[in-house]
Amino acid sequence: MRAVVFAYQEVGFVCLEALLEAGVEVGCLFTHEDDPDEEIWFRTPAALAGQHGIPVFTPENIKDEKWTEAVRDLRPDVIFSFYYRKMIPNSILEIPPVGAFNLHGSLLPQYRGRCPVNWVIIAGEEKTGVTLHSMVEKPDAGDIVAQREVTIGFDDDVLSVYGKLVEAAGSLMRDILPKMKDRTFTRSPQTGPSSYFGGRKPEDGLIDWGRDAMTIYNLTRAVTHPYPGAFTYLDGRKLFIWKAYPVESSADAPPGMVISEDPLLVNAASGALQLISLQVEGESETDAAGFVLSHTLKNTILGGHP
Repeated sequence: MRAVVFAYQEVGFVCLEALLEAGVEVGCLFTHEDDPDEEIWFRTPAALAGQHGIPVFTPENIKDEKWTEAVRDLRPDVIFSFYYRKMIPNSILEIPPVGAFNLHGSLLPQYRGRCPVNWVIIAGEEKTGVTLHSMVEKPDAGDIVAQREVTIGFDDDVLSVYGKLVEAAGSLMRDILPKMKDRTFTRSPQTGPSSYFGGRKPEDGLIDWGRDAMTIYNLTRAVTHPYPGAFTYLDGRKLFIWKAYPVESSADAPPGMVISEDPLLVNAASGALQLISLQVEGESETDAAGFVLSHTLKNTILGGHP
């Protein structure tokens, strides 16, 4: 079986690895240039492709007709997309006789769209997963070929959940590839309630202390490292909260007020948030005890804007 692969990030790496282990001939890899402003914490598919002599392309505009012609010339049986960040045009998706398939980081039809791993944690979900599905013009809407579920624990954050998804993605691909090679795999229409979420920007990490502590906790763990982080403001300076826990509290204090320094607690609309690791913009990240030593916090109200 001959494939053309569109891939990026750690999921892209492990899925490309699964293809190569299964003896799939990979004609080329389409991927992305690493962004200097992004924390590159993952292995890149481009590095793996380079080790195997696979041609690598990083087009700015995948919709340019020359890329359709390039894929057509390779005569792939199948196209795979693993966390590739651009919409692949129909002119390419229609080329392979077996089909074009995308690996999405949720249990479709829930959490279609961008940033599903962040959104499921923000929503407080207790499970998520990966779905291999046919690619159609509408994002994440094609028939399901295979799914793998993972659990989300209370202490999980975005990186630990992503690690579970990486493992699930590799396992799913190793299981389904033999069926795809001999054409015995099946496709099932997506059924049941669906949801769609858009991309996220760093400013979406702003904490609303008027929400309950559990909701704020879910935000902090959904956008912590390697993402831009949840933040509030301290004396007009951006304060990132990288790790925190919700705790019970009946303090008679406004939302956002620091009600204790040991432990470091901030009141919410319901309950309080215990800050574990935090960082004022321009300073080093530190634990709560170290932060209290260098900043005046008692009865300070966090929030607002600079």
